[in-house]
Amino acid sequence: MRLIIPTFLLLATCLRTAVAAPLTIITEHSPPASMRGPDGVITGRATDKIREMMTRTGTEYTLDLLPWKRAFLMAQTHGQTCLYSTSRTPDRETMFKWVGPTDEAEWQFWGRADHSFPLNTLDDARKLRIGTYLGDARDEYLRSRGFNVEAVSNDLVNPQKLLLNRIDLWAVAIRNGASYPGHPDWSDKVVPLMVFHRVKVYLACNPSVPDEQIDKLNAALAEMRRDGTLTRIDRKYDQAAK
Repeated sequence: MRLIIPTFLLLATCLRTAVAAPLTIITEHSPPASMRGPDGVITGRATDKIREMMTRTGTEYTLDLLPWKRAFLMAQTHGQTCLYSTSRTPDRETMFKWVGPTDEAEWQFWGRADHSFPLNTLDDARKLRIGTYLGDARDEYLRSRGFNVEAVSNDLVNPQKLLLNRIDLWAVAIRNGASYPGHPDWSDKVVPLMVFHRVKVYLACNPSVPDEQIDKLNAALAEMRRDGTLTRIDRKYDQAAK
């Protein structure tokens, strides 16, 4: 019996350590949700929400900004790693444990202001060349439905391709309060044409993250929604965009 009790104590200590393990949190450059400021600090609408969740739960974490495809792969393959802002789709449901939603987004088709083709329904885009972002949910969504997609590793290449008539449409994700997603010089040449889908976005965590930790983060987010913190963060960035 004297040998058994220390064994149980050691096991309990290990379990507590696993639950309290720091998180590696990653995101992409996607203003105003996530971006690196002039001082090098990662900020943004979604980032502020994530940081507040970590503070309220006493979670230790590191935060880094990476290209989306690399970040998405890391969240799938690295333990204790979470990624935001991630669209929650049926294909991804079992890949991650989910905290959220932290925000909502519209998926829009953007095109040249002088486009000549009709675009009233999603099916109208079936024969058109659609620029997408490699590894993104929009690319997966359209590709799986048989659309003619051309993926690039840098999403801001797509408006340039539009202006050169190398694609007909650009599939864009616009989150609440977001401004024009491209360069200001293109704002009168590349314009939104149609909303083709709406999604909610989350903090997506590797399955190795304990359920208890996920539950605490979701509870903190629910409290932030009740006490008005989420609304205050959204208004902060809405006002900054004006």
